Amino acid sequence: MKKQESFSLEKGGSQELDDDGKLRRTGGGHPKTSFGLPASEDVSSMDKVWNDTLKSSPPENKVMKTATTIGISVSTSFYMLCGLLGYAAFGSDAPGNYLTGFGFYEPFWLVDIANLCIVIHLVGAYQVVVQPIFAFVENWSCRKWPESKFVNKEYAIGYFRINLYRVIWRSTYVLLASLVAMIFPFFNEFLALIGSTTFWPMAVYFPIEMYLSQAKIRRNSLRWISLKILSLVCLVVSLLAAAGSVRGLLVSVKNFKLFQSVS
Repeated sequence: MKKQESFSLEKGGSQELDDDGKLRRTGGGHPKTSFGLPASEDVSSMDKVWNDTLKSSPPENKVMKTATTIGISVSTSFYMLCGLLGYAAFGSDAPGNYLTGFGFYEPFWLVDIANLCIVIHLVGAYQVVVQPIFAFVENWSCRKWPESKFVNKEYAIGYFRINLYRVIWRSTYVLLASLVAMIFPFFNEFLALIGSTTFWPMAVYFPIEMYLSQAKIRRNSLRWISLKILSLVCLVVSLLAAAGSVRGLLVSVKNFKLFQSVS
């Protein structure tokens, strides 16, 4: 036997819970709760109290600032340790691949884990780089040939929607990029050249200029001068790195063999 509970009514009557737990009205009126308010108003007021007690999420700019600081700090520490310790130990003979560049491949489990991490990293990085290219070409093609079924029509295959143009175009791009990478296997030199040419404009110059404009930093102030000096120093570092990368490419060309890695 379940306990019966009753609720008072605002305009006479009452409600009770029967043995099956169902609400049974015994008179007219609106139900009132122990707070002396109609039930609908009481629930609304309690909902406001609960919402007020919930901790709100921090602002997006603070979250992004924290995440960016942690990510850049970790990656900078890792790369600085590899670069400085490697150069201190081996000088100019430091290999591009610290795990296999010394001529031995043991312990095998460590090399396999490192290769797996590289694959995971490159799969994500590849998507970040090529997806804007894919989107640009595909949007341009749709505007250029709006009536073409080959470009615009999609076919439903199970849960997937396939577009022939998209499949052929993306597959061709990946095959050509892989072919070029195998023909010119100077991975370290190309990577260094790309990094040196994109580091200053993308990671230093444009962010600093955007910050100066957004924060309205006064021209010739101490902060303005400091940021300009930082930008100039990074530019010099990028130029030196680019010069070293070009020299590395020229040296690697002397030992170049088609479809054989010399990195």
